Amino acid sequence: MYSTLKNLLFCNGLNVLMLKNLTAISQKLTPNLRQILGNTAWLFTEKIVQMGLGLLVGVWVARYLGPEQFGRFNYATALVGLFGPFAKLGLDSIVIRNLARDSSYKNETLGTAFVLKLIGSIVMLFVAVGVITISTPDATANNIEARWLVGIVAAGAIFQSFEIIDYWFQSQVQAKYSVWARNVAYVVISVVKVVLIQTKAPLVAFAIAMATEYALSAIGFVITYQLQGNLIKAWQVNLRYAKLLLKDSWPLILSGIVIMIYMRIDQIMLGQMVGDKSVGIYSAAVKISELWYFVPAAIVNSVFPSIVQAKQISETVYYERMQKLFNVVTVLAYAVAIPVTFLSDRIVTLIYGEYYLEAGAILNVHIWCGLFVSLGVAREIWLTTEGLMKFSAATTAVGAAVNVVLNYFLIDKYGGLGAAFATVVAQILSAYAVGAFYPRTRKIFIHQTKAITLIGLFNR
Repeated sequence: MYSTLKNLLFCNGLNVLMLKNLTAISQKLTPNLRQILGNTAWLFTEKIVQMGLGLLVGVWVARYLGPEQFGRFNYATALVGLFGPFAKLGLDSIVIRNLARDSSYKNETLGTAFVLKLIGSIVMLFVAVGVITISTPDATANNIEARWLVGIVAAGAIFQSFEIIDYWFQSQVQAKYSVWARNVAYVVISVVKVVLIQTKAPLVAFAIAMATEYALSAIGFVITYQLQGNLIKAWQVNLRYAKLLLKDSWPLILSGIVIMIYMRIDQIMLGQMVGDKSVGIYSAAVKISELWYFVPAAIVNSVFPSIVQAKQISETVYYERMQKLFNVVTVLAYAVAIPVTFLSDRIVTLIYGEYYLEAGAILNVHIWCGLFVSLGVAREIWLTTEGLMKFSAATTAVGAAVNVVLNYFLIDKYGGLGAAFATVVAQILSAYAVGAFYPRTRKIFIHQTKAITLIGLFNR
């Protein structure tokens, strides 16, 4: 009894001490930093929920479909993703930047950007369906199914036009509203996928589920936006402003296209050169490798407004914040890549089973993409703030070209492993190395180098 009472008193003492420390730390945080930390926490919550369900339901789907059908589905989504930049139009960072700078033109900005994204989504639908139809001319069962998969997923992506509401919440560092909208849709569709597995549904049903998720997210965005006292009917379309947005964003559109080329062309070329099963094996490795990408994305989305504002304060503060951002995403990348490199085979077999064992070697290589993806995502803030979107397009074009060429030679000989090597090399070039050759980007290249070598952690 005495021992139990003593332990309880000790625990209570620790709790009081911890509460005092947390209170002291909280008092030292600026309101801006508190807002950023809170926003990041919400983004982490969203991705952790999705990651948990993704591991449970996504893996269940992969096991149910098997490597061949899983590969066919991922081939279709990769093809749609290849033309995704036509739907996004590179407007995300531009709109967030403009709203963060001046929110007084909110309705004009959101209304104009929404119409542009809607038109772009419709264009993407026709382009994606046209390409799959031309590339699969034979009327075999597999080709017909592939066309249906592409058409359904691309049609569902039209609802992503409502992501413009998310841009508003990001600009105001209010991610929690977007998190609620997306998470509810994700949870509902996850339950639907379980039902589809239990009822032994065909592959096309999973494409319909994906399209439905986009629609539910759009409904969630609209409801949340309206509940916050905003009115969609107040949105305005300004043709002159539309031209200005496209003038700013066209380099990002090209950049987005080439990014998707070297992010998804590997799966498309694998499907064309090797077959659906190879795409399934490769996709299993890529899904594990990219599972944590939400972390740097969430951090970058949260600090974006803060870094834009730092530019107006002073160059010193501006670059100090950029270096801290590079340091954080780099340390996180190392923390993920190093252990996965040694445990890749065990991770793959534990998650997907013996049928996907070949994905272990691919994961061993592909996991290192994360380091340069993180650096590239962080650098995009700087490029956008500095108005160097053309450089972004040029560097990613180099990476895409290298990726396609390397894929052509390496896939034929090494299959999915060759595609993984090609992707890593492309990421190194486009997200990091090319910056050394252009005078205006050499400074940020040095900051990236300090982060990679961990010098930036100690050189303060």
